[in-house]
Amino acid sequence: MQHEDVRDFHWYVDKAMASLVFLGGISAIVFIIGIFLFITREGLGFITDGLDLREFFFDPAWRPTSDSNPTYGAFALIAGTASITGLAVLLSIPFSIGAAIYIAEFAQGRTREILKILIELLAAIPSVVWGFIGLSIMNPLIIDMFDVPVGLNILNAGVILALMAAPIMTTIAEDALKAVPDRYREAAEALGATRWQVTLKVVLPAAKHGLMAAVLLGVGRGFGETMAVLMASGHSINVPDSIFDSVRALTATIAAELGETAVGSEHYQALFTLGILLFAVTFIINLTADLVMRGIKRS
Repeated sequence: MQHEDVRDFHWYVDKAMASLVFLGGISAIVFIIGIFLFITREGLGFITDGLDLREFFFDPAWRPTSDSNPTYGAFALIAGTASITGLAVLLSIPFSIGAAIYIAEFAQGRTREILKILIELLAAIPSVVWGFIGLSIMNPLIIDMFDVPVGLNILNAGVILALMAAPIMTTIAEDALKAVPDRYREAAEALGATRWQVTLKVVLPAAKHGLMAAVLLGVGRGFGETMAVLMASGHSINVPDSIFDSVRALTATIAAELGETAVGSEHYQALFTLGILLFAVTFIINLTADLVMRGIKRS
């Protein structure tokens, strides 16, 4: 009888733990749906009543506080976000993929572990600290090196964002490279290929989907960054002509203006509409990366 009581106790414990894990698993989905419903509710009034799609997507004038003619053109904000994120991705891809290749294919033992720890520590640096680096170090450095009047620009924000996106890209790219079966490497080496030839002609093509997912997640990381971009980009509403122009990002606009906006006003709802746009773009990017990763597992 005592044995049956113990067995029943273990059964209840197993059921409780299974229920807890299930709740933990679906909590992320619940939170995402809740966030989407919240920002949609707050911005729905502007979308249904005041949103002019042509003005919103193609007008560079963002003047929500104008007394005579408030305008809500997000084109300059979208262009600023895209330019910073694009430059960050271009800068981070070679360094991230190169670091992942070295860690996965060439580094050995203690060296590999130290490099992985350093990359993880790089990801742990708060975004406001990166913003201070852009403001106090990169700003005068860019002014001196390129002889420009202001160092808070696309180049500054792009470099800072590249350093912030590099750890996640490196980690995912390394996992993709390590997932390539060893028999591929062994077969290529048996045919007389060198280590570099194995890496370039066998491992990288086999891991291309994982590397693409790493890049997409890096783009999503950069697209949603706020504080560092706010501090390093110059925060100027401008459609850029070069990497030395100051711009304003979508996230920075929301962070800078939401606290000074009357709740329920048109300006308030317009900022939440920007949030809906950001949510949609980042969701599509992450969904695409997830579909790419699922394609890897099937293959």
